[in-house]
This record gives sequence, C-alpha cells and structure tokens, in this order.
Amino acid sequence: MNFSTRNQKTDYIYALMIFLLIFFGIVMIASSSVVISFEKFGTNYHFVIRQIISWLIGIGLMLGTYFIDYRFWKKNSLWFFLITIGLLLLIFVPGIGHEFGGAKRWIGVGSAIFQPAEIVKISFIIYLAAWLDKKGDDIKSFLKGFVPFIVLIAIVSLLIMKQPDLGTLSVILLVAAAMFFVSGANLFHFGLGVLSLSALFAILVKAAPYRMQRLLVFFNSSADSQGAAYHINQALLAIGSGGLWGLGFGQSRQKYLYLPMPHTDSIFAIIAEELGFIRTSFFLLVFLAIIFKGFQIAKKAPDNFARLLATGITFWILVQAFINIGSMLNIIPMTGVPLPFVSYGGSSLMVLLAATGIMLNISKASTGEKG
Repeated sequence: MNFSTRNQKTDYIYALMIFLLIFFGIVMIASSSVVISFEKFGTNYHFVIRQIISWLIGIGLMLGTYFIDYRFWKKNSLWFFLITIGLLLLIFVPGIGHEFGGAKRWIGVGSAIFQPAEIVKISFIIYLAAWLDKKGDDIKSFLKGFVPFIVLIAIVSLLIMKQPDLGTLSVILLVAAAMFFVSGANLFHFGLGVLSLSALFAILVKAAPYRMQRLLVFFNSSADSQGAAYHINQALLAIGSGGLWGLGFGQSRQKYLYLPMPHTDSIFAIIAEELGFIRTSFFLLVFLAIIFKGFQIAKKAPDNFARLLATGITFWILVQAFINIGSMLNIIPMTGVPLPFVSYGGSSLMVLLAATGIMLNISKASTGEKG
C-alpha cells in the first residue's frame, strides 16, 4: 500500500489525556479490586496486573494503528467487519465459546480469553463509516439508504442479543444512529429509525424478566432492596458516602463484597466514594476534554470517511461513558458496560487503544496547521 499522509501535527494532547485516564483507571482498579482479588485468587494484585498487561498490549496495537494510514481501513472495512462477525459466531462453538454468569460472550483457549463484541464496536464503526461515505447523497433515499441501514443494524443486533448483551448493543445502536444522522440522513428517516430502535428496546426488555425488573427498579429503587434493586442501592450508597472530598484513596467500604463488580462496571461508584464529588468532577472533566478533542479531530478530518470514522469513535466513548456513569447515578436503567479506559477489562482497553491510534492517524492527516 502506498498511501500518502499530509505532514501535519499529531494531536499528542489527545493521546496524553487518554493515557492519564488509563493510569488513573489502573490506580483505581488496584484499590477497588483488592478485596475481590484476594477472595478469588489469594493475592491483592491479580486484576491490576492483568490490566497492566492489557495496557502494554494495547500500546502495541495503538502504535500499529497509528502508523497505518486511515484509508487502509476504508479499503478493507468489509473484510474486517466479516471477520468480526465470524468471531461472534465462534462464541456458540463448543470448546471455543465461554459462558460466565449465564451470558456467552467470550471466546478463547485456556487463559487467553477475549470478548468479540468489543472488536465489533470498532469494526462496525469502520464499516459504517465506509458504507455511509460510499452512499453519499443516496443515504437520503428510503430504499437505498434507510432500508439497508436497518438491515445492517438487524444483523448486528441479532448476533449481539444471542449472547445476550443489551449494554453493548445499546452502545452500538446509539453510535450507529449518531453516524447515520451526521452523514446527512433524511430527518424523517432518522426519526423513523429512532422509533424503530425504541420499539426494539421495548421488545427486548419485555422478553427478559430480569431486564423488566431493572426498568422497574429504575422508577422505584427502594423496592426489593435486597433483590433487583440491590446493585443500584449499593452504588448510590457508595456515591453518597463520598460526599464532597471522599473517604480517601483505598478507604472504600463498598468494595468489601457489598457492591457487585467494583472494579468493572461499578468502578465509578468506588471512585466517587473514595475521592468525593469535587475530585471526581476533575476526573469527569478529563473525559469531557477527550470528547471535545475527538470532535475537533473529526471536524478537521481530511475527507468524509475520516470525519465519519472519528465521529463514530468519539460518540462510542461518549455513549459508553454516559451509560456506565448514568447507570451508577440511576439516571438511566442499570446496564452493564465498562467505563472506557478506566474499568477492568482487557478486551475493552485494547480495542479502545487501537481506536486511539486510528484517531491519532486521522489527526496527523488533518486540515489543521502544520507542525
């Protein structure tokens, strides 16, 4: 491949903020996982060591995607997407797919296990960016734009919900809707799509009793405090206990096997408990700065594909962070997704770092000032 890239200045501030977030996440994983790590593995550092290993692998992936011209992903978007669809199908192959807690979301051999749905997030964003760019003005057409878009969504939704993983599907669908809108879709079609997605979520919630319980708990968190509402009540207790300045680093009470998943989906509650409202606000400001920088990269992107790709990746981080934090604050129903760059989870961190490399490559080819 002989791609040429404009000799522009890479947005290293974007990369620096993400590395600060990851470092902060590793520190908070060390604190939040200490009890559950000792309980399960007899050591305080099992989860933090694995996260550091994932971070080091992720740096390699980030450097790889940084030095690959972003147009490579456009050229090979279909193959990349089909490969990840194949990985989703491998979940259901005996001996390869792994099931935990009633969900079948992982594949691997031995201790090497990863979650294909995390790869689907980036592969679908890449494919959708290439597809929307190729459609051009046809995206405004009902038959040429809206209908094929819904078919793509239906294929991905079916495979994700076979696991099942409504949290991941929520992220993918909301990001896809944002990219469809940014591409210049007909507003009536966009509204029709939103109604269709709302109907889909209603069906999925009604189809599973535990999802309906989560929805009912959202409206009344005091009901069934030892059952369906236990998780959110413990999260709110942790956040409320933090007050303005927090209990202090390492001083969380909820991590003593009271709050489920303190180092993964619930890590924001531990952060708020230990650091308090004021210091947690600074942490959230870093997140907002990353989102702002991401949209800046998208705005300065050299072509429509790069603009859509950068927009999709930025919305991915924004939507997933909002769902995670919103769940902990009970402003949306409880949904299990990791907090980007912060929660424990090797698959999530490595894929996000690969996406970071793509963003940096786009920034290097941007229409901004030369470095």
